[in-house]
Amino acid sequence: MRHVIALDVGGTGMKAALVGADGALLHETRRATPREAGPEAVVAAVLDFAAELRDTGVEKYGEPAVAAGVAVPGIVDDAEGVAVFSANLGWRDVPFRRLLGERLTCPVAVGHDLRTGGLAEGRLGAARDVDRFLFIALGTGIAAAIGIDGRIEPGAHGGSGEIGHIVVRPDGPPCGCGQRGCLERLASASAVGEAWATACGDPAATAADCAKAVESGDPLAEAVWQDAVDALAGGLITGITLLDPRRIVVGGGLAEAGDTLFVPLTRAVRVRITFQTSPQIVPAELGDAAACLGAGQLAWDLLATEVTA
Repeated sequence: MRHVIALDVGGTGMKAALVGADGALLHETRRATPREAGPEAVVAAVLDFAAELRDTGVEKYGEPAVAAGVAVPGIVDDAEGVAVFSANLGWRDVPFRRLLGERLTCPVAVGHDLRTGGLAEGRLGAARDVDRFLFIALGTGIAAAIGIDGRIEPGAHGGSGEIGHIVVRPDGPPCGCGQRGCLERLASASAVGEAWATACGDPAATAADCAKAVESGDPLAEAVWQDAVDALAGGLITGITLLDPRRIVVGGGLAEAGDTLFVPLTRAVRVRITFQTSPQIVPAELGDAAACLGAGQLAWDLLATEVTA
């Protein structure tokens, strides 16, 4: 059976799969990312993991994978297949396309993890059959993928979608990017957790704890939560004004709050709409499998490109 290898390399774990031509996951597996051992050890682990998947494909389906896709964090040169830089993993200029291609003896596609997850949501998840969408992940930070007609727009320099660094409150807290009041410093899961920990006096409190307190009617939690929702709505209005998406798909840890997030967020966006057309705002469907599924899509796309070239 024809299949491809899909790899999603994260800061704490790696997710991998063998993916059929219809996007179905034929085989799934995970393992820890050896970040503590240094960047060279992480690269070696990625190569070894991919080789094991190749062997699994031969054993289960009688043939090796016809291509591979890998999603990596940080700055990525999709065209050259190079992981340029990752602060979390410490690597610089890792030529994954060449390294994996030599190890697997097949074509390899390399993509940014968030944009790759957005590709999967656009084709297989909450934005399938939608011509224009914005996929936003609310995690430790905030980033977005811009979906256009079944593909993800990378930008001229591979830096599109950094919506987390839209300044929504110029007098807000400093951000690691050098600005003040960036969206992710006010509305990411880590920002909400920090604000709630300060408000409730528990340094171990998280965004999930804040959401639970909101659901129980805690007025202090409601104030913290609404402040984050208002900031997020402000950032989304900028995205809506620039991109005019038909749908906004929201994923990441904060989206796990469900209606506790989506009901006030939808309301906050709609009251800010003036001349813009209000898009649907919906939860992501693929969870933490999105980037892995998207990596499989990259691999099949690469094969299709080579056939038509």
